[in-house]
Amino acid sequence: MGTLDPGLLLGAYSVGVFPMADSRDAGSIYWVEPRRRAILPLDGFHLSRSLRRVIAADRFRVTVDQAFARIIALCAEAADDRPDTWINAAIEEAFVRLHALGHAHSVECWDGDRLVGGLYGLALGRAFFGESMVSRAPNASKVAIASLVARLAAGGFSLLDCQFMTTHLASLGAQEIDRADYMALLGAALSSTGSSAAGSSGAAVGRGVGAGDFFALDAAAGADGAVPGKVVVQLLGHTS
Repeated sequence: MGTLDPGLLLGAYSVGVFPMADSRDAGSIYWVEPRRRAILPLDGFHLSRSLRRVIAADRFRVTVDQAFARIIALCAEAADDRPDTWINAAIEEAFVRLHALGHAHSVECWDGDRLVGGLYGLALGRAFFGESMVSRAPNASKVAIASLVARLAAGGFSLLDCQFMTTHLASLGAQEIDRADYMALLGAALSSTGSSAAGSSGAAVGRGVGAGDFFALDAAAGADGAVPGKVVVQLLGHTS
């Protein structure tokens, strides 16, 4: 099917559409526009006591954009509970290109030097489109999404799109809304940010005045690039 152009992808996300593949080895993609959309309100994240303890104790070292290619490859990898995924080579390559352009980001959870989980997605205006998350250790994906919510809240984002509802997301506070309601939230998140037009490279999209700052929380990061868990818990306490 060739490559997916970054500008085409950014334009698709700006109107509520995203790509998927039938399997990891699929040679083509299809475009999805769900009638019902899962979102996670940034002021409604459910921080359980047990998760709060894991985060505050810095059970994992949490970084951003230090291993994007590894995270998306891990998300695309088969696992016992997920024998196949919707991330084919074309989608993986396109998001690696979007990351190089500064639009796609990853959150990584480390146990020592071992990458044990995380997530990746796309930032556009004040919206973040969560694509996939992965866990190879208990609580790793929960810590990753909690860290993402804190980061988005600190950076002035207004929408965290989770695409499809799962029991895992519901336990963290995700809600399912109609497409019309989602489009209203998306329009507000993209307004006044220059997110409605893209060149072939997509370089101008989502970086206008009023766009969210994905790196605002990094002012609290240590020398290793990780934001202390106590800072994340404090931010989540203000939003949940």
